[in-house]
Amino acid sequence: MASEENGKTPNLSADEQRDVDDSQPPRAAVLHEIIRQQGDQELERSVAALWWSALAAGLTMGLSMMAMGLLSSRLAGIEASKVISSLGYSAGFLAVIIARQQLFTENTLTAVLPVMSKPTLDNFGRLLRLWAVVLAGNLLGTLFVAYVMLNLPIFDTQTDLAFLEIGRKVMENDRGQMLAKGIISGWMIATMVWMIPSMENARIAIIVLITYLMALGDFTHIVVGSVEVSYLVFAGEAGWTQFLVHFAGPTLLGNIIGGSLIFGLLSHAQVRSESPRSEGRKQP
Repeated sequence: MASEENGKTPNLSADEQRDVDDSQPPRAAVLHEIIRQQGDQELERSVAALWWSALAAGLTMGLSMMAMGLLSSRLAGIEASKVISSLGYSAGFLAVIIARQQLFTENTLTAVLPVMSKPTLDNFGRLLRLWAVVLAGNLLGTLFVAYVMLNLPIFDTQTDLAFLEIGRKVMENDRGQMLAKGIISGWMIATMVWMIPSMENARIAIIVLITYLMALGDFTHIVVGSVEVSYLVFAGEAGWTQFLVHFAGPTLLGNIIGGSLIFGLLSHAQVRSESPRSEGRKQP
């Protein structure tokens, strides 16, 4: 009778009710706490540990451009080549995230939540330290891998031309587009980071889906884009001023806005508004 009054399905055994409870997705507060704890652990890591992990991630992200270029060169002339070759964009992200290497755009959410939860000068300083070390390591790794891909006799001419075309496509955006597309990219990466703890068994599928959509939409990402644009610079088709002012600055700002200021703040506000303390204030 009580079950019917509460709208619950009647005649469920205790074991069946437990199965129902176990099948429920985690609450937003649980996801928030998982990611906050991950971010706190990252903020505690030493500069050396962050640096080497970030450098490795920058090198690994070269896989995204490599895979896209190889697929594009082999699919030249095929109408659906863009749709297929965009799958290659996921390669670097898969390797970096599964290997737990430090990627800057992941940290725009994970490392920000501890600061939002406890906004002290000490936490803010730890965040800036992590961002500076990880970004520097990522960028140095991308520059190195782009230089190697261009100057060592690794790829055939058709693939080299495909790499150049990828970089040219990025630089077709003006600075406003770099910023706007960077915001979307940062938001998408933060969405991916938020989804993974609730669907660990589907981690690979989530990474592939989100990053594949980023490639299809030509959204700008500070780390992958640094491989693509620095390849143009080393090839003599762009200058370092263009790299910094036209691409890196707007894209970096957009990624931070999308990942931290939009997704991070909204997610944090959602959880805080559901907290017992907030509910207690609402009661008369």
